[in-house]
Amino acid sequence: MGEQQHVKFPQEVIDEYAALGVDLQALFSAGHLGTRMGVQILEASAERVVGTMPVEGNTQPYGLLHGGASAVLAETLGSVGSMLHGGTSKIAVGVDLNCTHHRGARSGLVTGVATPVHRGRSTATYEIVISDEEGRRVCSARLTCLLRDAPRSDEASLPNTGV
Repeated sequence: MGEQQHVKFPQEVIDEYAALGVDLQALFSAGHLGTRMGVQILEASAERVVGTMPVEGNTQPYGLLHGGASAVLAETLGSVGSMLHGGTSKIAVGVDLNCTHHRGARSGLVTGVATPVHRGRSTATYEIVISDEEGRRVCSARLTCLLRDAPRSDEASLPNTGV
């Protein structure tokens, strides 16, 4: 997701994953797609995930932020929250994404904030609000993830689930 040296994780989460030898930056990565789109996670906990994405390079032919780009940002943020909620014993797999686009953005950064709507044992649902630099809502999204059991340590290490 681009440069992520400044991501703020709760200390107990850092400790939990470090004890397993897991690199949080790699685990919470959107992979090549997030890098290409310039997604950056700024803050991450099960209660709130904040990230940004530039409009430039992520537009449709009319010069507006592409709705699919908003969906990538929303799914990334909601998936990170779901993974943090599930902890090291679960992996989060997106099963439903809903996006409503309210207004266009032509430049600058958009910021997404994911907060939980439901955090259960087998599913987690997050609302993601994406706003422009003036604080105007660009997109409202909702993501539901299935929380699956992570492979046992004798099967494999925690996978990069491609959030």
